[in-house]
Amino acid sequence: MPLATGVVLAGGRATRFGSDKLAARLDGRTLLEHAMRGLGAVCAELVVTVAPHRLPPALPPSPGVATRLVVDVAPDLGPLGGLVAGLAAARHPLVLVAGGDMPTLEPLLLAALLERLASTGAGAVGLEEGGALRPLPCAIRREVADSVARRLLAPVGGARASLRVLLRDLDVLALPEPEWRAWDPEARSLRDVDTPDDLAKD
Repeated sequence: MPLATGVVLAGGRATRFGSDKLAARLDGRTLLEHAMRGLGAVCAELVVTVAPHRLPPALPPSPGVATRLVVDVAPDLGPLGGLVAGLAAARHPLVLVAGGDMPTLEPLLLAALLERLASTGAGAVGLEEGGALRPLPCAIRREVADSVARRLLAPVGGARASLRVLLRDLDVLALPEPEWRAWDPEARSLRDVDTPDDLAKD
């Protein structure tokens, strides 16, 4: 397993959820804890990114995995702003990225993303679903992604950049759905929680 940093994007506003989404509980753990445990199963360290000027979440313990909290580079830049902060804090050249609202990440699939990134020249590796690229989870090369992400965010206040644009500019390698479903047959790793009703979905 190549050494990697796991970046948990936890700076969203959760407007559709109506409350602190990442503190919501599922099967006895918060959504944030689930996401951290998923990435922590295959990463040597974790970086949790949060929005500026907001009360940071209480980080659950991550036995055996060093965990740090960093602040997005600027408010209201969306996931890309959190990713820039996470990349700057990452200590390893390979970075695995997921949302803090993704509670059912499958370690086998996450490991496959990292191994594919390490064994190819791709700037990033993501998952194709229904003919379209899903931006999260994904594996990216820190040095290449950091320079591209910062370019996309400058000047601040211009056209809103996104993770999808970043992955496109990194010439992402998209794993075909039949291939990655060998590691995650039920596509559990693509589940995210946007509304309270999503918590009840199996």
